[in-house]
Amino acid sequence: MSTALKPAKLAMLAVFCIVSSSACAREAAPPPTDAGVAWALAQQRKKTISELEYRFDLDIPAERARPIEGHASVFFRWADPDRADLVLDFKDPTERVYHVRVDGSQVTWEAANDHVVIPASALREGTNQVEVDFTVGDDALNRHDDFLYTLFVPDRAHHSLPLFDQPNLKASVAWTLHVPEGWRAVANGPERSHSMADGKQVITYGRTKPIPTYLFAFVAGRFKEETAIRDGRTLTMLHRETDSAKVARNEDAIFNLHAAALKWLADYTGIDYPFQKFAFVLIPSFQYGGMEHPGAILYQANSLMLDASATQAQILGRAQVIAHETSHMWFGDLVTMNWFDDVWTKEVFANFMAGKIVEPSFPDVNHDLRFLMANFPEAYAVDRTAGANAIRQPLENLNEAGSLYGAIIYQKAPVVMRKLESRVGAEAFRDGLRTYLRTHSYGNATWPDLIAILDRSTHDDLAAWSKVWVEEPGRPRITVSREPDGVVLRQEDPSGKGRVWPQHLEVRLGYADRDTLVSVELGADPARIEGLAMGGLRYVLPNGTGMGYGDFVLDSASLAFLSVGIPDLQPALVRGAAWVTLWDQVLDGRLAPTPFLDLALRGLGTEKDEQNLGRILGYTGTVYWRLLSADARRARAPEVERVLWTGVTGTLPATARAAFFNAYRSMALTDGGVARIRRIWAGREKLPGLPLSERDRTALASALALRGVPDAERILDEQERRIEDPDRLARFEFVRPSLSSDPSRRLAFFDSLKNPANRAREPWVLTGLDNIHHPLRSESALPTILPALEMIQAIQRTGDIFFPGRWLDATLGGHNQAEAADTVYAFLADHPDLPRRLREKVQQSADMLYRSAGIVYGWHRPR
Repeated sequence: MSTALKPAKLAMLAVFCIVSSSACAREAAPPPTDAGVAWALAQQRKKTISELEYRFDLDIPAERARPIEGHASVFFRWADPDRADLVLDFKDPTERVYHVRVDGSQVTWEAANDHVVIPASALREGTNQVEVDFTVGDDALNRHDDFLYTLFVPDRAHHSLPLFDQPNLKASVAWTLHVPEGWRAVANGPERSHSMADGKQVITYGRTKPIPTYLFAFVAGRFKEETAIRDGRTLTMLHRETDSAKVARNEDAIFNLHAAALKWLADYTGIDYPFQKFAFVLIPSFQYGGMEHPGAILYQANSLMLDASATQAQILGRAQVIAHETSHMWFGDLVTMNWFDDVWTKEVFANFMAGKIVEPSFPDVNHDLRFLMANFPEAYAVDRTAGANAIRQPLENLNEAGSLYGAIIYQKAPVVMRKLESRVGAEAFRDGLRTYLRTHSYGNATWPDLIAILDRSTHDDLAAWSKVWVEEPGRPRITVSREPDGVVLRQEDPSGKGRVWPQHLEVRLGYADRDTLVSVELGADPARIEGLAMGGLRYVLPNGTGMGYGDFVLDSASLAFLSVGIPDLQPALVRGAAWVTLWDQVLDGRLAPTPFLDLALRGLGTEKDEQNLGRILGYTGTVYWRLLSADARRARAPEVERVLWTGVTGTLPATARAAFFNAYRSMALTDGGVARIRRIWAGREKLPGLPLSERDRTALASALALRGVPDAERILDEQERRIEDPDRLARFEFVRPSLSSDPSRRLAFFDSLKNPANRAREPWVLTGLDNIHHPLRSESALPTILPALEMIQAIQRTGDIFFPGRWLDATLGGHNQAEAADTVYAFLADHPDLPRRLREKVQQSADMLYRSAGIVYGWHRPR
């Protein structure tokens, strides 16, 4: 590792660099150096830089408070006829850069926002080497006491390292890590050497294939390592789980699911795994479900290391996230979007392919129903709001890229992709993807590049089809009406813009003795189904196979029938589609919450499909906490608890009974229900066939505290003593003030989050916010809503990609009061300059608050 200047000399050197470079004559005006990475800068560099390679040498101390010192070597070809200055991206360069050398000679440089500007006079046409000695920025390093991991998506690589931080300058990267003795490490490339020097391990990793900077990654710390060989390939897993029985129970499934995903993808794409090694790390309280770094995939530990009490949804979720991240090796890593306006292309293929990959591993699961439940409800939850956004959005600067993420690219986009596959044909679709991957391997591509390939396989105008489905926000409203001899479906644009969403619908017509499916192509003109025996027609379900997308407005007779008859429908997919459709009727005020709750409780007593059970339990909880007043909730509590406990103790599979138990723990309110939770937590009442984990018991203790039991502090003390895993203990200690019975302590917890350092563990923060804003405590949390909204720009600036939306959801998710709705509405009115995408995030999170305040308390948006 190259010698670096000591931090004490840093400020003087930074001033010298700035003054010296400002005195140097430039041969051309420099490219844009706005904060972040602007599109104009990215375009300029893409035209002038090629054959890019990075080598990073990092010295990582054991002490979290000590800085990490680094040396970077950047190799590239440079060809710029304008001879504009070279702009490297690096946050806070004046504080953290010691030396800059070009081809071995030290040069002066200029700091401009989060960039290092190197004069063109120091460069030569052809190959150059730029070296930087620097202090690594902690912003994207996620440093804990005894481990750390990088998380650079979408534009945070330059928060820690000097580089060209844009997705279309892909490069090989080689790491050398100096790590404390006893630590383990993993990085993108294959390990080449491992030695000791100056009391540290020195681990070198070979060059990777070309990848974008947001995928550069390393992990180091106190981890345990498991390996397995599957299909001749070595798979390596690092984790921190202290429960050896849990590891033994899970590791074969984890390795097998990865192996199955790798094999399926190689067969489907016709391309073998495109990188040199396959390793993954399970991170406690990781910000996402997973992150697809080649050679160093990161996962949320709890998503893969499941408890013995796992539900079917958790088991399927584990398979889905493994398949999703493995799919990224081809879709996103091998072929990368040119710019983050197309970030959805990597996410849609990962989710879409994951659905196909998971299917063979779970032959007893209804996978059409799984696709419906995994995608439609969450996509609708955004598309029905005033803040709905398009799948593909223009992006001026990468520092805004995080706001693109959400249910539209993760859940709506797979629905749209499935429609595209159906329109083109499954075989032509697969062949088109193979062409796309071969053509752009280790490079970049855009959505229009793929559309152009697929367009060759169909007579449809895919560009026009794509415009409304991909480039426009929202969903169509599709109204069903009955006429004397038939049924009519009419499509309209709720925004009044006259847009038309072309789609194929399978309309289900339900009679007493049979169901009939009728195919219709829905466009600008009404679709008519004529010649029907209308007298015996009990219901019309326009989304008859669960694949139609829209706000389906049922005719009055169908609504009346389905409001009592869904539990009797067959098969399970029809019930699932009907539940999703009926929920829209509730939220739009076409069906009152009380009869819907009656129907849900009846459905919970008869439903056998676990996916439908999970959806009904979710709807039950939302009605219970958000769409009933406190008095109405108390009145319904005994019945709700009875139905849920019957599910816990019934004859369903253990995975289904676990889902019932989680719902019971969430909704129990009566004295008897709370007493039962206490007995289970204390070990005085057992759940046959449902062993409880440390996490389960922590959740029970938290539930008791939220219900204000008199000895809550004693229970929390006892639970804290019970927690053996150090990572879970640290999390509990952090969130514990949010569970306090003292409102002032809860408000102090919120106030502490105004310090960005206290927001570093984002999953912990979100758990604490959920506790503060729990419906049983939401009145005391009302004063925090406005400050939380006023922090949203800081949350976006300092947090990871999902944090702004999740911060808003946690802040507003426990409220249904008119006062809370007024606060959000006034905030938006008082902040007309709030960036558009953040405004949309607020509108998305506030939508359920607005609706619930209207349903429960008659609130109306001010005019």
